[in-house]
Amino acid sequence: MLDGLINGIFNGISIGAVLLIVALGLAIVFGLMGVINLAHGELMMLGAYTTYVVQNGFKALGDGAQDFYILLALPLSFVVAALVGLALERSVIRLLYGRPLETLLATWGVSLILQQFVRSVSWSLVFGILTVCLFLFGGRTILDKFANLGPRQKLAKFVVLVLSLGIGISLGQALNSNSALEKPWFSARNVDVTAPGWLQDSIRVTDTLSFPAARIFIILLTVVCLFGTFWFLNRSAWGLRIRSVTQNRDMSACLGIPTKRVDALTFALGSGLAGIAGCAVTLLGSVGPNLGSNYIVDAFMVVVVGGVGKLIGSIVAALLIGIVTYIVGSGTLVLMLPSSEALQPLIDMATFFATTSMAKVLVFALIIAFLQVKPAGLFPQKGRSVEV
Repeated sequence: MLDGLINGIFNGISIGAVLLIVALGLAIVFGLMGVINLAHGELMMLGAYTTYVVQNGFKALGDGAQDFYILLALPLSFVVAALVGLALERSVIRLLYGRPLETLLATWGVSLILQQFVRSVSWSLVFGILTVCLFLFGGRTILDKFANLGPRQKLAKFVVLVLSLGIGISLGQALNSNSALEKPWFSARNVDVTAPGWLQDSIRVTDTLSFPAARIFIILLTVVCLFGTFWFLNRSAWGLRIRSVTQNRDMSACLGIPTKRVDALTFALGSGLAGIAGCAVTLLGSVGPNLGSNYIVDAFMVVVVGGVGKLIGSIVAALLIGIVTYIVGSGTLVLMLPSSEALQPLIDMATFFATTSMAKVLVFALIIAFLQVKPAGLFPQKGRSVEV
């Protein structure tokens, strides 16, 4: 009984660690910038596919090299997701600050685009996109530096856009005639990522109690990400600028802080953390285009229950949600309750919710009831302008 309880709590903590590492980037973007980013799950998916590509590269080097692919996959997942997030902020989010509904719809559209991109990406598509970017940004740079068309400048940029799209699409269609270039990299099927050998074992504590090494690694990775994020936001110069812009954007701009650069850095940091979350999730199962949508709702619940913009709140909320979900969904709660007629209704209810899907229903119901009492979360923001 005791070993089962300890094992259930550990598995719940590991689930909470996964939720926390997913929600950590979302807490930064949503909590500090007020941006509802529904494409956060797809940034996590890009980190997972980056891990898959790195694993395949290490497989080509030999069996011994495969045990160390995770050491390169982690930073590379962060960089890829951060760069995509930076491009998203520069092209879409920056135009919609202060307009939450439009931001929500735009990022939802971006999430659908990224999902379809992963399903259909091939060498011909990549060459077509690179051609569009080369002609578009190159043409605009030339117009800005060497041409002075006055009121016709916008028209010239629009013509460059149309020409770039036409050249890129034509090149992509021409390359599709080659079967090797047309073949999708991933397709819509799930792909398997094999954990390194040293993460496939279990650490045995007693004869009946053991902890999977992969889940311990995820917990330690979450702790490292938490301390790194806390240090960056509270001890670095750019962290001070981020907190300053969060509290008073206009005053920060008057003091010379580059608010647009701060916004871009914040969004890139949150996106990079989503990429690390995607790399961590590959240790638990297969990777598919819909990977991010399986975590985005739970991640928002962690941020809302913990308190918007509060890292300590996200930690507590993730652990509570993870432990309750596992203990109820795995049937551990049923085994913990003593068999008696007085507790039979409670045992029947625990048995009814003893599946993963029904446990999530129960957790969401409890969260809704909790938010009726504390709508600002466990650790609400404090200040004169904040309503609690």
